Amino acid sequence: MKDFEKIIQSINWQIEPVSLYEPIYYILQSGGKRLRPSLMQIACKMFGKDGKITKNAAIAIEIFHNFTLIHDDVMDNSPTRRNRDTVHKKWNVNTAILSGDAMMIKSYEFLAKVPKKYWQKVFSLFTKTALEVCEGQQYDMDFEERDIVTIEEYFKMIRLKTAVLLACSLNMGAILADAPVKDQNLIYKLGIALGIAFQLEDDYLDAYGDFETLGKQIGSDILCRKKTFLLLTAMQKIDEGKKKLMNVTLNSKIYSDEEKINVIIDIFNSLDMPKICEVEIEKYYEQASNFLNQISVEENQKNELKTLINNLKNRQK
Repeated sequence: MKDFEKIIQSINWQIEPVSLYEPIYYILQSGGKRLRPSLMQIACKMFGKDGKITKNAAIAIEIFHNFTLIHDDVMDNSPTRRNRDTVHKKWNVNTAILSGDAMMIKSYEFLAKVPKKYWQKVFSLFTKTALEVCEGQQYDMDFEERDIVTIEEYFKMIRLKTAVLLACSLNMGAILADAPVKDQNLIYKLGIALGIAFQLEDDYLDAYGDFETLGKQIGSDILCRKKTFLLLTAMQKIDEGKKKLMNVTLNSKIYSDEEKINVIIDIFNSLDMPKICEVEIEKYYEQASNFLNQISVEENQKNELKTLINNLKNRQK
């Protein structure tokens, strides 16, 4: 989305105090997929409206998303993102928290610039989504402290933490295009399925990706004891001996981080977890495609969204 990249990079963050706004500029100019703004614009165009109307709502979504990344990195104590130091590592935790707070406020400032006729719907949707993302993040942190987490709880968590923001982006594009309410609901469901597939892929790539592609430490979910689909499914399948090995490894003060990751990955491999995860990912991409098929626009108008979904499916290959 080259046009949007120019827009996001053109925002003036040369504001006093520099120590508050420079970290915002830093994370926004570090790139990223710009997936959420792309989804919003594609949805709007799919329903026959000029995608330019999404400009300020798309900026709001992207700033909000990056705000969540700053705070998420603080909570996970992540050293890198997008092949660069995280904000709290480059500056400090207090700066990361405050700059993130400022980004949240700025996101509403841009959202307020959408045409007034859409205010009630977009503000209601955005606020609901923002709160749900916080709920998902809290579940994610809670699960790190719990020994037992169910697969159902995991899917509830990733729906809130990841999927609702993708669904919000698509839905907001449909709202700004004056799409029928039935289609607005369908594209929201599409976004939920797409978001769940996307997060499952992130779980997979954290264990099986590479630093160059992912832009952050490989195995960080393992070291943080994140209750991912891979870990929870493995825990259901392994015997007591391997469960003990897994717990001893993760709690060890002797093993290096690399050794811990290698032990857990070996257990995953022994259970064919990559294949199991791949099947689950495909299931949710298929759900997204089924919802797209039900949307009442001409098939050729769906091509751009179909292409994006296929590109996301293939990012692990």
